[in-house]
Amino acid sequence: MLSLRDFELAAARHLPHPLFAYVSGGVEDNRSLQENLNSFNEYEFSPRVLRDVSRRSMATTLFGVRHEAPFGLGPMGISALVAYDADRVLARVAAAAGIPMVLSGAALTRMEDVAAAAPGNSWFQAYLPGESELIKAMAARAHNAGYKTLVLTVDTAARANRENNIRAGFSTPLRPSLRLAWDGITHPAWLVRTFARTLYKTGVPRFENAGLDRGVPIISRHAARQFNRDSLNWEHVRVMRDAWPGNLVLKGILHPEDARKAASLGVDAVIVSNHGGRQLDGAVAPLKVLSSVAAAAGAMKVLYDGGIRRGGDVIKALALGADFVLVARPVLYAAAVGGEAGATHCISLLKEEVKRNMASLGLCSIDEIGPECLCPKA
Repeated sequence: MLSLRDFELAAARHLPHPLFAYVSGGVEDNRSLQENLNSFNEYEFSPRVLRDVSRRSMATTLFGVRHEAPFGLGPMGISALVAYDADRVLARVAAAAGIPMVLSGAALTRMEDVAAAAPGNSWFQAYLPGESELIKAMAARAHNAGYKTLVLTVDTAARANRENNIRAGFSTPLRPSLRLAWDGITHPAWLVRTFARTLYKTGVPRFENAGLDRGVPIISRHAARQFNRDSLNWEHVRVMRDAWPGNLVLKGILHPEDARKAASLGVDAVIVSNHGGRQLDGAVAPLKVLSSVAAAAGAMKVLYDGGIRRGGDVIKALALGADFVLVARPVLYAAAVGGEAGATHCISLLKEEVKRNMASLGLCSIDEIGPECLCPKA
């Protein structure tokens, strides 16, 4: 495995087609999904030479915590169905690598168990309805579990039109069928090492972090939508800010005015993201609006999420205004095919690419990365 792309190709062979399609796909015609990748091609590097870069460092500080690289692991739902015990595996791997991991609200592992696997290192990402009391209660649960950073996803007012998932045979709730059974049988490594092992150890997977009680099974009809999110608004952000004592982050910001509003409410950071192309097809690629959102954010931190596949992508996002970057799908693919060792290797590859590119660009620290490192492609 020489690049993050290699893990994706291996995962496509290892995973049943419906499951791989769920992780890899976007919505409708996959326009936003593809643009997330293509947008990086619109910039080229402008390197400086003959600089002493022998002592260069990728370390950076975010929310007062030093991280050994300028990137962390983004939230990914149902990861434990893709790789065995993936949520805890990724939490441990991230902690060992000196980077943060964001646990998804759609995870199949209790947030308390993930926090225990990597104490103090993980963030929690929540999908919340427009209900103040539930928002307060979830904030209390995350705080009691030991999380110091809470991420509220704000771009899921309506359920995404993931028709390609249905065509591939995947749905939420997961509906057992002959097609699914055949896909499992024809992928025995995944069937034995992940699915059967999960059923034996913990039973039918559940969405464990959608509410205060034990989550519903992934095969339950209630799994499709456990609460309504279309009433969530800025007043609820204010409620969360008052209820949450730690770092508050909004994920899914693509407009400068929304960044300004978030800053005015005391939000600590925003994540510029279009949900990995999985929510609104045709939504602008986050890299294209990153600079304008960063300019509007003021002192608030700006994170980037979407389409990271190379160390060069990380540097381009930082150069355009991001303080930190999140990478998701490739590390989950790596965990699927190689477990903890695979995910560790994937992170190491990305670290090596960032550090190598810094040398070629004449950079010694993350703070030196700026727009002067890039040229728009003609």
